[in-house]
Amino acid sequence: MLYEYITENYKEAEPIFFSDLPMEGVTKSALNQQLATLCKSGKLAKYDKGIYYLPKKTLLQSAVGPNADMVARSRFVVRKGEIVGYYTGNAFANQIGISTQVPRVIEIVSNNTSSSPREVEIGNRRFYVRKPIEEITGDNVYVLQMLDLLKDLDDFLDYGYEEARDKFADYIHKYNIHRTDVDRYIRQFPTRIFKYFYELEMYHVLA
Repeated sequence: MLYEYITENYKEAEPIFFSDLPMEGVTKSALNQQLATLCKSGKLAKYDKGIYYLPKKTLLQSAVGPNADMVARSRFVVRKGEIVGYYTGNAFANQIGISTQVPRVIEIVSNNTSSSPREVEIGNRRFYVRKPIEEITGDNVYVLQMLDLLKDLDDFLDYGYEEARDKFADYIHKYNIHRTDVDRYIRQFPTRIFKYFYELEMYHVLA
């Protein structure tokens, strides 16, 4: 029953969190025992405490599973197909092309964390996770992600403001961010963000 649920709802090498598994009519102890039995049979494998996966067979018949980045993304960014977070800091600055810095600690803003910012170690990787200023949804994730980076722009910028403006303009057009979207959230960020909006002439590229 449990194995059928897992195979129907998860792909091979996809992180499976204990807290996401159905508990109706089953105690935590019994569920742990079922998981242990599946792991012993080789049908399931354990990545870390409370994290499992369906082993993916390679051409050499060795089993592979998720890596730390996949686990962090599944836990803090996209949970059960729903957007609950976004990358920020140097990770996002590098992603959109305004920085060449490769971060040692990946910064994530997520609904799925406590109110206090904290560092989380997964595998051999470190992640710094904090709560958003407002609950993240599929509708507001891109504008919140953009504003979050803009509020500390000089900390991450490796190029001039002109190059940064072009990169942000591409991002705005790609995700169809409107002026009303920005106006709705910008005042929840530190006031220094308005300096960067002025320097980058952001309102000229917003629809």
